[in-house]
This record gives sequence, structure tokens and C-alpha cells, in this order.
Amino acid sequence: MNISDVAKKTGLTSKAIRFYEEKGLVTVPSRGENGYRTYTQKQLDELTLLRQARQVGFNLEECGELVNLFNDPARHSADVKARTLQKVADIEKHISELQAMRQQLLALAESCPGDDSADCPIIDNLSGCCHRQEKA
Repeated sequence: MNISDVAKKTGLTSKAIRFYEEKGLVTVPSRGENGYRTYTQKQLDELTLLRQARQVGFNLEECGELVNLFNDPARHSADVKARTLQKVADIEKHISELQAMRQQLLALAESCPGDDSADCPIIDNLSGCCHRQEKA
């Protein structure tokens, strides 16, 4: 298979495929006499795993670990499950942080009159001080 065939089958762009190869996340494809990459089912499977792992939030390093596990016939499903549950915990922590940020922003917006005056409690709060000009 050539890179355009692999791109169609995996849903990745040719650029993404070359990027994953450059990062060492997939088995290096062989090259034909013309210098073009030739992909096997193994690379297709690795790239499909990478695309789907990225879609559910695994970062590049984690994806590399998953590809290594994919290629390890002596792997333990417990290792894969542990990595997956750790990713779930990371996502839950991130969601919690985002919810806290949302609440803080809503509180800031509530404190602001949102009128034509320059006096803005949001700016005052974010800057950590009060920049209101003294009235003469």
C-alpha cells in the first residue's frame, strides 16, 4: 500500500502519517526502488490505533506506549487497562479544573455591570489590584 491508500483507510492525512513515522510511533515502512514508502497491514493497524487513541485523548507519548503494547505478544491486558483508567482519571481531573474555571468566570461576569463605564471588576480582579482612578 502507498501512503495515499493508508491515509484513506486510516482517516489520517499523509502529513500525519509521516509525522507519526518521524516520531518513531509506527514501524518504519519499507521503501520501493522508486523511494516510495510501502506499507503493510502492520503499519495500517498501528496507524489506526494511533488515530483512535488520539481521538480519545491519549497524548503522543501515551500513544507510543500503546503501539509498543500492541506489538508486544507478551503484553498483559492489565497494563493496557491501567493506562486507560489513568487516562480516564486525567480527563476527570481536567474536567474538574475546567468546571472550576467556568464557575470563576461566571462569578467574574456576574460582578461586572457590563455598561459603558471604564470601571470593570473583571479587570480589577484578574489584575489583582484596583486601577480605578481617583475622582478629583
